[in-house]
Amino acid sequence: MLPYSIIQSQVSQALTEDIGSGDITAALIPISQQATAHLICRENAVLCGKGWFNEVFQQLSPDLKVPIHINWHFDDGASIAEEQCICTLKGSARAILTGERTAMNFLQTLSGTATVTANYVKYLEGSHIKLLDTRKTIPGLREAQKYAVSCGGAYNHRHGLFDGILIKENHIMAAGSISNAIKTAREISPHTLKIEVEVETLEELQEALAAEADILLLDNMSNELLEQAVNLNLSNKQGRAKLEVSGNITHERLESLKNIGIDYISTGAITKHLNATDFSLRFEK
Repeated sequence: MLPYSIIQSQVSQALTEDIGSGDITAALIPISQQATAHLICRENAVLCGKGWFNEVFQQLSPDLKVPIHINWHFDDGASIAEEQCICTLKGSARAILTGERTAMNFLQTLSGTATVTANYVKYLEGSHIKLLDTRKTIPGLREAQKYAVSCGGAYNHRHGLFDGILIKENHIMAAGSISNAIKTAREISPHTLKIEVEVETLEELQEALAAEADILLLDNMSNELLEQAVNLNLSNKQGRAKLEVSGNITHERLESLKNIGIDYISTGAITKHLNATDFSLRFEK
């Protein structure tokens, strides 16, 4: 789970966006009225977002004599079947009505991320390859989505520009060459950070290996070219670099990459090509 301060801030912003000057429809309900509601998942999914869901109702009920109680039947990362009840809420009807959409927005987005991630991961079962996310995330929800990726069984690449060196095509163009870029990175960066370089040809790969890059990002290479890249890496006298593959990563492609000899596969699809999971909140009569 992420630090509470991140969840608290994201929920506060979302509630402000939705409620504005006040929930004028929920005001139709007597302030003393209590309710019980059940959250139903309408499709098969991997659950993620309990912390955000809980925080919505925590922030909406600080002045209530009886806070909203949420009884969860599943934890983040659990596989949920269609029509299963995920949790039950009891408390102020007004507060539940006001918070339901914001709470479900977090839950549907993060569960959607975890679900698509799990669908990708299953194609790599039986291999040592780690599936990685990217920085292609929803603005303001990067840490939340990266948490969802881990719930889906994959791993986080760098979280931002501050915690990893990834020299890409435009960096190389601006620096003059791969060698220049790596040399400068060695001079200005902490020794604890690995240096990763994006390469698109075997010539670029050999230059990056000669400059002793730690990780090579093999971008949009065919499987035939990847096999040659793996062999060049294995025969490198300076030592083997880790190999990461990206570009055109489909379910079918994942299956063909399992035994090719790479270490990582990264894809932005698991955070940007997601389908929100369908949840429904129903009050008891």
